[in-house]
Amino acid sequence: MEHGSGVPSEIDGSGGPGSTFTTDTAGLPDVTRPEVVRLKDGDRFAFRIGPVRKRLDDADLRMLAYNGSIPGPVLHVDQGSEITVDVTNDGDVEATVHWHGLRLENRYDGVPHETQAPIAIGETFTYKVQFPDAGFYWYHPHIREDFGLEMGLYGTIVVEPSDAGYWPPVDRHLTITLDDLLVEDGHVAAFNTAGPNYTAMGRFGNVMLINGEPTFSADAAPGEVVRLFVVNTANTRIFNLAIVGARAKLVGSDSGRYEQETFVDEVLLSPSERAVIDVLFDSLGPVRLEHRTPEHTYDLGGFIVTGDRVQGAASTFDTLRADPDLTAVHRAIKPDLDRPPDKVLAFFSKMPLLYGGGAAESYVCPMHPEVTSTEPGTCPKCGMKLVPSDTPAPTSVPDEMEHGGHDGGDGLEWEDLMPDINRASDASNMIWQLIDRETGAENGAISWSFTVGDRVKIRLVNEMESDHPMHHPFHIHGAGRFLILARDDEPEANLVWKDTVLVRAGETVDILLDVSNPGLWMAHCHIAEHNQSGMMFSFNVARRPDASRA
Repeated sequence: MEHGSGVPSEIDGSGGPGSTFTTDTAGLPDVTRPEVVRLKDGDRFAFRIGPVRKRLDDADLRMLAYNGSIPGPVLHVDQGSEITVDVTNDGDVEATVHWHGLRLENRYDGVPHETQAPIAIGETFTYKVQFPDAGFYWYHPHIREDFGLEMGLYGTIVVEPSDAGYWPPVDRHLTITLDDLLVEDGHVAAFNTAGPNYTAMGRFGNVMLINGEPTFSADAAPGEVVRLFVVNTANTRIFNLAIVGARAKLVGSDSGRYEQETFVDEVLLSPSERAVIDVLFDSLGPVRLEHRTPEHTYDLGGFIVTGDRVQGAASTFDTLRADPDLTAVHRAIKPDLDRPPDKVLAFFSKMPLLYGGGAAESYVCPMHPEVTSTEPGTCPKCGMKLVPSDTPAPTSVPDEMEHGGHDGGDGLEWEDLMPDINRASDASNMIWQLIDRETGAENGAISWSFTVGDRVKIRLVNEMESDHPMHHPFHIHGAGRFLILARDDEPEANLVWKDTVLVRAGETVDILLDVSNPGLWMAHCHIAEHNQSGMMFSFNVARRPDASRA
């Protein structure tokens, strides 16, 4: 199982224990803005992975880019088409490209040592990329994903539906990437070449990025309807995107449209989740994009609505459409709601970083120092394991990064609650586990096998008994798509095809995987530091016995 190692030791010239990737920007080209590339069936396109220089406030940052831009090129393609993509790796580490959410041919899924050999520095690999489903997708590395994502290796894909009436009418569309970046002393915070760091909480940034920049700015006309294709590309941060000053309608998610369109004020996206949001700019003036947490609101920029009123898609904006196919599926899956799960997958953690040597006189919660005990146990506020009181206390969070955390009762961590402890964590002292509750197998030892045509009910249990209970965005590669059936036994009212589901701390989520694509497929937490430290496994999907072989 590939866990993100195999980094060349000569990257920073030392290669010894504790060595880090270079931050040198000398001679690097300046980063550019992404181009939109319209590709048709049979077209060929080239990606080059390489270092770039990005100016951010007073810092000159060494980052990585696809074709020199952050985000990478926006690929605009047709449903049912296939393109060829030649990827040349001139970056800082071996590479693959994972085409996130696409049900493509398994050998092009981008999982190192399972579906392909890693692309060595200076080498090229050719992908055949298919687009069977309409919607919004993205691409990113699957070797040292913690490093590559943070450094800028991500880009988006808009798949134009073959049915012209699939989406409601709009006047135009834009793609939006939400991200954050941890900058310290004028550089992106150091990465160990030997493996991921910040593995406890994941790498939270101190600079918010939208489309690769600290602030978004665009114009709109009064009466215009703009479709926003939005993806959370952050390593670990959850974004709660609000649109202030205009009307918003949620029409789609990871793999297409919702069963029922709804008007919304904000949309919650965990890492790798997508949303398709139609926005009606019905009055002049500013429209702000905000990231809202329980304790803080981040201004991400916005639109200026100016000029003459347009007459276009606004006439149908108030219509909330239903998807007849998903409505039929909703009726068909009712028996799956009450039946036992086929698989039970637990999310669990061990945190030896916090363990003391033997018994202690008193114990304290790492996140809530006012919670103390003379006996080992767990914190009644957040569920974390109490640690010996002589364990160094976490650094307090700055006022401008104040958090809600588990105290808000939402099972989500909005900020880095333990900065010092998180910085000291790696795969040796913070252990994240996916556990098959039937067999007890953990992470890469999990051995599941399915067949094309199976409908697999999987129960995801995010256990509060973990040393550090935390939310996890669970992602399944292109074996198929899944529906969220229920959360804590409450049936999901509005279905949509998904490839990632956010499971809050202490929550149980039932999903139904529609197995449609043969091959060896990965499943993992999409917090990059978690999956790269081992929180992943792969499962086999066999062809149907009666299926013809090409």
